[in-house]
Amino acid sequence: MKINTMDVRAVIAMTLLLYVAADDSEPVTFEGEYFTMRCPGEQKLLKDNSDANNTVQYHDQTKGLYRCEKGKYFFYVKANLCLNCFNLDGALFAQVIAVDMTGTIILMIVIYRCTKKRSAGSTNTSKAPARAVGRAPPVPSPDYEPLNPHTRAQDPYSIVNRTG
Repeated sequence: MKINTMDVRAVIAMTLLLYVAADDSEPVTFEGEYFTMRCPGEQKLLKDNSDANNTVQYHDQTKGLYRCEKGKYFFYVKANLCLNCFNLDGALFAQVIAVDMTGTIILMIVIYRCTKKRSAGSTNTSKAPARAVGRAPPVPSPDYEPLNPHTRAQDPYSIVNRTG
């Protein structure tokens, strides 16, 4: 079995894409109306020197400055929310691409097989119908006869100039 270098590159790219997508170390994430903040370790989250929940519904009273218990990490939260939106992470993006490619390949196979069946049928060439015996060929039409140079008009655009 021969390994194609393009296949190896595709596997490496997908592995890296999924690895980056699995990294969940963002300290603040927004999902719908809610946002979640994470302090390193097991530190508590504080707002105005009082405890705050890690997941909070966003509105005017919840925006502002948050900090972790030891005071080393600060979060200032101010956002414009979209209730009908969702985050497009790497794994979802990879799934959409994979499903699209799979559907395209299946459609190509179906089209190929359908056209192969139709073209594999009889390939009889149609022949011109035989003329009745004793009939002469059709008379050429006088509309297509060459023009007589003596009866033509001598206007500038009525003369045919042959070049070459």
